Amino acid sequence: MGIIIGKTNYMTRRSLLKTSPLAFLPGALNAQRPATRIRLAVSTYSYWHFRGERVPVEKVIEDAARLGFDGVEILHRQMSSEEPAYLNKLKQLAFRNSVDLVMLSIHQDFVHPDAAERRKHVDHTIRCIHLARQLGIPAIRLNSGRWKTIRSFDELMKVKGDEPPLPGHKEEDAMRWCVDSIKECLPEAEKAGVLLALENHWGLTTKTETLLQIYKAVQSPWLGINLDTGNFPGDPYPEIEKLAPHAHIVQAKTYHGGGVWYSLDLDYKRIAGILRKAGFQGYISLEMEGNEPAATAVPKSLALLREAFS
Repeated sequence: MGIIIGKTNYMTRRSLLKTSPLAFLPGALNAQRPATRIRLAVSTYSYWHFRGERVPVEKVIEDAARLGFDGVEILHRQMSSEEPAYLNKLKQLAFRNSVDLVMLSIHQDFVHPDAAERRKHVDHTIRCIHLARQLGIPAIRLNSGRWKTIRSFDELMKVKGDEPPLPGHKEEDAMRWCVDSIKECLPEAEKAGVLLALENHWGLTTKTETLLQIYKAVQSPWLGINLDTGNFPGDPYPEIEKLAPHAHIVQAKTYHGGGVWYSLDLDYKRIAGILRKAGFQGYISLEMEGNEPAATAVPKSLALLREAFS
């Protein structure tokens, strides 16, 4: 049957596809991908909590593909090398398994009175920006840092990040150091096309208001926010509502087998509603922080997030 072309009586390729069997094939012009579809990633941290032998990043990428995750977030400290051959191996493995590498989570600390010490952490951040670029990763996770007046992180967790400043200093000093340090990193981030995603992590950014003040003071399209659902000392839902409009990526905590430091009963359907209302369309990256083995806890967590964000 031919296509009749007249003044107005004709079928375009798009209208033909809508009425043909091709319309139901992936990639057809009318394929319906919901505008609010939220994709799920898993952090390699879900498999290794800084204790015992490191689980290889390669294993996590392969496991993520097998389970059906869309992406993987790489914990920098879990990488076995920074050599180009290793980075290229990870990038190729992710590509072959149809898994996106979505964020490189690094550890740095800008809360230091000593400018030379802050410079070391700026240099480390810039080095990690280059690693992310080599890996094809579009974002790195930043911490603000903390005073370290409470020496042990385990002890810090007992007080939910409520750490006093160093003697002779105020929170405003630390905020200024953090803002200035981030600004030093921005030219390299922009050049590399890598977003700096500042997390509400235990330390200076434990308070949502402090995180937002730093974010707004920097005021750059190359600084975003990484919203961690488990890092709020009080009721998380009002704080998630404050950060959701600014979030570029979300880390979703689960605690199967009881938390390594603490456990929260997070309502992910409620959280999904908050994020959708704010227009969030980025990645949700699972951070399973429970004591149950990843082999069983990660699939359970994926099922939980799929149900909440479907």
